[in-house]
Amino acid sequence: MAEGLTSAEQTQLDKIESYARQQLGSDRSGHDFFHLERVAKLADRIELIEQTGQRFVVLAAAYLHDVIDDKLVEDPEAAHAALKEKLSSWDVNEDDVTAIFAIIDHMSFSKNLGQHQTLSPAGQIVQDADRMDAIGAIGIARTLTYGGHHDRVLYDPEIEPRHDMTKAEYRKADGTTINHFYEKLLLIKDQMNTVTARKMAEQRQRVMLDFLYEFKQEWNGEA
Repeated sequence: MAEGLTSAEQTQLDKIESYARQQLGSDRSGHDFFHLERVAKLADRIELIEQTGQRFVVLAAAYLHDVIDDKLVEDPEAAHAALKEKLSSWDVNEDDVTAIFAIIDHMSFSKNLGQHQTLSPAGQIVQDADRMDAIGAIGIARTLTYGGHHDRVLYDPEIEPRHDMTKAEYRKADGTTINHFYEKLLLIKDQMNTVTARKMAEQRQRVMLDFLYEFKQEWNGEA
Protein backbone atom coordinates (compact mmCIF):
# COMPACT_ATOMS: atom_id res chain seq x y z
CA MET A 1 0.00 0.00 0.00
CA ALA A 2 1.33 3.45 -0.92
CA GLU A 3 2.37 5.57 2.03
CA GLY A 4 -0.29 8.06 3.10
CA LEU A 5 -3.24 6.17 1.60
CA THR A 6 -5.74 4.05 3.48
CA SER A 7 -6.34 0.49 2.27
CA ALA A 8 -9.73 1.62 0.90
CA GLU A 9 -8.14 4.52 -1.00
CA GLN A 10 -5.48 2.22 -2.45
CA THR A 11 -8.18 -0.17 -3.67
CA GLN A 12 -10.07 2.74 -5.22
CA LEU A 13 -6.90 4.08 -6.83
CA ASP A 14 -6.16 0.65 -8.33
CA LYS A 15 -9.61 0.69 -9.95
CA ILE A 16 -9.13 4.27 -11.16
CA GLU A 17 -5.77 3.35 -12.69
CA SER A 18 -7.30 0.34 -14.43
CA TYR A 19 -10.18 2.44 -15.78
CA ALA A 20 -7.78 5.08 -17.13
CA ARG A 21 -5.74 2.36 -18.85
CA GLN A 22 -8.91 0.95 -20.40
CA GLN A 23 -10.08 4.34 -21.68
CA LEU A 24 -6.82 5.68 -23.12
CA GLY A 25 -4.54 2.66 -23.47
CA SER A 26 -4.84 2.69 -27.27
CA ASP A 27 -4.38 6.45 -27.75
CA ARG A 28 -1.76 7.39 -30.36
CA SER A 29 -1.80 11.17 -29.97
CA GLY A 30 0.57 11.37 -26.99
CA HIS A 31 -2.22 11.19 -24.39
CA ASP A 32 -2.01 7.46 -23.72
CA PHE A 33 -1.89 5.64 -20.41
CA PHE A 34 1.88 6.07 -20.19
CA HIS A 35 1.27 9.84 -20.15
CA LEU A 36 -1.25 9.43 -17.32
CA GLU A 37 1.20 7.25 -15.41
CA ARG A 38 4.02 9.80 -15.79
CA VAL A 39 1.72 12.60 -14.65
CA ALA A 40 0.72 10.58 -11.59
CA LYS A 41 4.38 9.94 -10.71
CA LEU A 42 5.27 13.61 -11.17
CA ALA A 43 2.24 14.73 -9.17
CA ASP A 44 3.20 12.36 -6.37
CA ARG A 45 6.76 13.75 -6.30
CA ILE A 46 5.44 17.30 -6.07
CA GLU A 47 2.80 16.39 -3.48
CA LEU A 48 5.38 14.76 -1.21
CA ILE A 49 7.18 18.11 -1.07
CA GLU A 50 4.23 20.51 -1.14
CA GLN A 51 2.11 18.43 1.29
CA THR A 52 -1.50 19.38 0.52
CA GLY A 53 -2.85 16.51 2.60
CA GLN A 54 -4.91 15.31 -0.40
CA ARG A 55 -2.66 12.66 -1.87
CA PHE A 56 -5.54 10.40 -2.95
CA VAL A 57 -7.26 13.26 -4.79
CA VAL A 58 -3.97 14.28 -6.41
CA LEU A 59 -3.25 10.77 -7.68
CA ALA A 60 -6.84 10.06 -8.75
CA ALA A 61 -7.08 13.30 -10.71
CA ALA A 62 -3.68 12.68 -12.29
CA TYR A 63 -4.83 9.32 -13.66
CA LEU A 64 -8.23 10.66 -14.75
CA HIS A 65 -7.42 14.12 -16.11
CA ASP A 66 -7.65 13.12 -19.79
CA VAL A 67 -10.44 10.54 -19.78
CA ILE A 68 -13.13 13.23 -20.25
CA ASP A 69 -11.05 15.66 -22.34
CA ASP A 70 -13.02 17.02 -25.30
CA LYS A 71 -10.06 16.61 -27.66
CA LEU A 72 -9.88 12.89 -26.89
CA VAL A 73 -13.47 11.69 -26.46
CA GLU A 74 -16.37 12.04 -28.87
CA ASP A 75 -18.95 12.85 -26.19
CA PRO A 76 -17.39 14.64 -23.17
CA GLU A 77 -20.72 14.88 -21.33
CA ALA A 78 -21.29 11.13 -21.60
CA ALA A 79 -17.68 10.47 -20.53
CA HIS A 80 -18.18 12.79 -17.54
CA ALA A 81 -21.35 10.99 -16.49
CA ALA A 82 -19.76 7.55 -16.94
CA LEU A 83 -16.78 8.52 -14.81
CA LYS A 84 -18.97 9.95 -12.06
CA GLU A 85 -20.96 6.72 -12.01
CA LYS A 86 -17.78 4.65 -11.82
CA LEU A 87 -16.38 6.68 -8.91
CA SER A 88 -19.65 6.27 -7.05
CA SER A 89 -19.68 2.52 -7.69
CA TRP A 90 -16.17 2.33 -6.20
CA ASP A 91 -17.40 4.11 -3.05
CA VAL A 92 -15.22 7.18 -3.51
CA ASN A 93 -16.68 9.68 -1.05
CA GLU A 94 -18.60 12.66 -2.41
CA ASP A 95 -16.10 15.26 -1.22
CA ASP A 96 -13.30 13.49 -3.07
CA VAL A 97 -15.43 13.10 -6.21
CA THR A 98 -16.21 16.81 -6.14
CA ALA A 99 -12.54 17.65 -5.64
CA ILE A 100 -11.44 15.36 -8.50
CA PHE A 101 -13.91 16.86 -10.96
CA ALA A 102 -13.03 20.40 -9.87
CA ILE A 103 -9.49 19.59 -10.99
CA ILE A 104 -10.03 17.67 -14.22
CA ASP A 105 -12.82 19.96 -15.45
CA HIS A 106 -10.69 23.11 -15.17
CA MET A 107 -6.97 22.31 -15.41
CA SER A 108 -6.28 22.00 -19.15
CA PHE A 109 -4.28 24.58 -21.09
CA SER A 110 -7.21 25.29 -23.42
CA LYS A 111 -9.64 25.81 -20.50
CA ASN A 112 -7.34 28.56 -19.21
CA LEU A 113 -7.06 30.51 -22.47
CA GLY A 114 -8.60 33.93 -21.91
CA GLN A 115 -9.98 32.98 -18.49
CA HIS A 116 -7.76 31.70 -15.70
CA GLN A 117 -9.34 28.86 -13.75
CA THR A 118 -8.85 28.84 -9.98
CA LEU A 119 -7.63 25.47 -8.76
CA SER A 120 -7.22 24.00 -5.28
CA PRO A 121 -3.67 23.29 -4.04
CA ALA A 122 -4.20 19.67 -5.10
CA GLY A 123 -5.39 20.83 -8.51
CA GLN A 124 -2.37 23.07 -8.93
CA ILE A 125 -0.09 20.09 -8.35
CA VAL A 126 -1.88 17.93 -10.93
CA GLN A 127 -1.83 20.80 -13.42
CA ASP A 128 1.89 21.31 -12.82
CA ALA A 129 2.57 17.59 -13.34
CA ASP A 130 0.55 17.51 -16.55
CA ARG A 131 2.36 20.58 -17.85
CA MET A 132 5.70 19.08 -16.87
CA ASP A 133 5.02 16.10 -19.12
CA ALA A 134 4.49 18.52 -22.02
CA ILE A 135 8.03 19.89 -21.84
CA GLY A 136 11.60 18.57 -21.92
CA ALA A 137 12.62 15.48 -23.90
CA ILE A 138 9.25 13.79 -23.35
CA GLY A 139 7.49 16.99 -24.38
CA ILE A 140 9.48 17.16 -27.62
CA ALA A 141 8.60 13.55 -28.45
CA ARG A 142 4.91 14.04 -27.60
CA THR A 143 4.72 17.24 -29.64
CA LEU A 144 6.16 15.55 -32.72
CA THR A 145 3.83 12.58 -32.20
CA TYR A 146 0.76 14.82 -31.83
CA GLY A 147 1.69 16.89 -34.87
CA GLY A 148 2.10 13.79 -37.02
CA HIS A 149 -1.12 12.30 -35.68
CA HIS A 150 -3.01 15.42 -36.78
CA ASP A 151 -1.19 15.92 -40.10
CA ARG A 152 0.35 19.21 -39.05
CA VAL A 153 3.16 20.80 -41.04
CA LEU A 154 6.41 20.21 -39.18
CA TYR A 155 7.85 23.67 -39.81
CA ASP A 156 7.45 26.56 -42.22
CA PRO A 157 9.54 29.68 -41.54
CA GLU A 158 6.90 31.75 -43.35
CA ILE A 159 4.26 30.85 -40.74
CA GLU A 160 4.61 32.94 -37.59
CA PRO A 161 3.71 31.59 -34.13
CA ARG A 162 0.24 32.60 -32.96
CA HIS A 163 -0.33 34.58 -29.77
CA ASP A 164 -3.26 35.48 -27.48
CA MET A 165 -5.38 32.67 -28.91
CA THR A 166 -8.90 31.70 -27.94
CA LYS A 167 -9.63 28.03 -27.29
CA ALA A 168 -11.14 27.66 -30.78
CA GLU A 169 -8.08 29.25 -32.39
CA TYR A 170 -5.75 27.08 -30.33
CA ARG A 171 -7.51 23.90 -31.44
CA LYS A 172 -7.26 24.78 -35.14
CA ALA A 173 -4.51 22.94 -37.01
CA ASP A 174 -3.32 26.11 -38.79
CA GLY A 175 -0.03 26.31 -36.94
CA THR A 176 3.09 24.18 -37.34
CA THR A 177 4.48 21.63 -34.92
CA ILE A 178 7.60 23.71 -34.25
CA ASN A 179 5.52 26.84 -33.68
CA HIS A 180 3.72 24.95 -30.91
CA PHE A 181 6.87 25.32 -28.82
CA TYR A 182 6.61 29.11 -29.04
CA GLU A 183 2.82 29.21 -28.74
CA LYS A 184 2.64 27.03 -25.62
CA LEU A 185 5.54 24.86 -24.48
CA LEU A 186 8.19 27.52 -23.83
CA LEU A 187 5.62 29.48 -21.80
CA ILE A 188 4.89 26.62 -19.41
CA LYS A 189 7.89 27.00 -17.10
CA ASP A 190 6.71 30.42 -15.91
CA GLN A 191 3.10 29.21 -15.55
CA MET A 192 3.87 26.54 -12.96
CA ASN A 193 1.91 26.95 -9.75
CA THR A 194 4.31 25.46 -7.20
CA VAL A 195 7.89 26.33 -6.30
CA THR A 196 8.75 22.64 -6.62
CA ALA A 197 7.49 22.41 -10.20
CA ARG A 198 9.15 25.66 -11.24
CA LYS A 199 12.51 24.26 -10.13
CA MET A 200 11.88 20.94 -11.87
CA ALA A 201 10.91 22.72 -15.10
CA GLU A 202 14.19 24.59 -15.51
CA GLN A 203 16.14 21.63 -16.92
CA ARG A 204 13.29 20.66 -19.24
CA GLN A 205 13.17 24.22 -20.56
CA ARG A 206 16.88 24.07 -21.39
CA VAL A 207 16.37 20.78 -23.25
CA MET A 208 13.70 22.36 -25.47
CA LEU A 209 15.75 25.49 -26.15
CA ASP A 210 18.75 23.36 -27.12
CA PHE A 211 16.56 21.26 -29.42
CA LEU A 212 15.07 24.31 -31.15
CA TYR A 213 18.50 25.88 -31.63
CA GLU A 214 19.87 22.69 -33.20
CA PHE A 215 16.71 22.25 -35.30
CA LYS A 216 17.01 25.73 -36.78
CA GLN A 217 20.73 25.25 -37.40
CA GLU A 218 20.10 22.03 -39.29
CA TRP A 219 17.07 23.45 -41.12
CA ASN A 220 19.18 26.30 -42.44
CA GLY A 221 22.07 24.02 -43.37
CA GLU A 222 24.31 25.58 -40.76
CA ALA A 223 25.03 22.42 -38.76
